Parts: sequence; structure tokens; C-alpha cells
Amino acid sequence: MARVVHTYDDPDRFVAGTVGEPGARTFFLQARAGVRLTSVACEKEQVMALAERLDVMLDEVARRFERDPVTLTSVDDTDPLEQPIEEEFRAGTMTLAWEADAERVVIEVFAVVTGEQVDLEETDPVAAALESEDAEVFIVRITEEQARAFARRAVALVASGRPSCPFCGQPIDPEGHICPRANGYRRHLPE
Repeated sequence: MARVVHTYDDPDRFVAGTVGEPGARTFFLQARAGVRLTSVACEKEQVMALAERLDVMLDEVARRFERDPVTLTSVDDTDPLEQPIEEEFRAGTMTLAWEADAERVVIEVFAVVTGEQVDLEETDPVAAALESEDAEVFIVRITEEQARAFARRAVALVASGRPSCPFCGQPIDPEGHICPRANGYRRHLPE
């Protein structure tokens, strides 16, 4: 089986989005170029980490190349994910890179490693390496402006979820939650 690579060079749109209600949301990374659309499921923490690392990387690029950080000229994309949302795979490892010649951010998202692949790695490392090469990968090359816009949207998306408990930091469901820092006292959302 050959590796499936979903590549987008300068996509028309690259965003993070969700499906579902806070507390039961599924997060996606989605790219579109023309009529081609790819959606990759991921965890909320992955979306937040990607946004944070993009900002750090772009600040470092600006510093190293002695240039002003990119100022955004376009309006933020607040539209929902495009339909149909068909999950290509679940995100595992992500990498970020800067292509200096093309002045593009490169984001690579690899499919999550399954339990079978982990077991295979323990018994036959060579076979596991060959199998992992067959995993799907999602590669997006975007401009600095697109990367900053992605990061801003991702931060807002994560923040739009359930509020955090001021004592333990865990999310508070509408019916409250049992707070370990309050000796099991049930905390509720402020009214």
C-alpha cells in the first residue's frame, strides 16, 4: 500500500474548525483548493499547540531575517467548516517548517499511529517502519499572513469552548463538575 499524501500549495482556505457542541466537539484541520477539500480530525490540544507554535516560529523568522512581523490585511475567516466534512484520518504527529526561498510555512500532519503499529514496532521494527511510511499525511504550504490568520482563528476556536474552573482549570459542563481542588464540591457555571 502506497502512502497517501494530501498536498495543498497556497490553498484557497486553511482553517481549524469544530463540529458539535462545547464538551462534545470534534476538531478538524481543513484545506480547500478549488473543489478539492481535505478534513483531518484532531484534538483540541493539537489545534492550540499548532497555533502557538506558528506564532513563535513566525516571530523567530521575523527576528532572524530582520523584518517586521506580518501585519494582516485581510479580514479574519469566521465561516464554518465547508461541507461535506469527511474525515480523511485522525492527526498524530505534526511538524512545522519555514521554506525561506518560497517564504512559506509548511505544516505536515501525519496519521495517528495505531495500537497495531506500536505492537508491530516492538516485535518487528523493520516492518513497523515500512508500515508507517504507508500512513497518510496532510501537507499544507501557506503564506505568513495565512498562518497568522489560522493561529488567531484557532485560539478563538479553542477559547469558545466550555469555561475553565478557576480552581482546577478543568472545563465546567453546563451541569457543573466535581472540582478536585474543592474537595469534590460540585462547581457550576456562574449565572
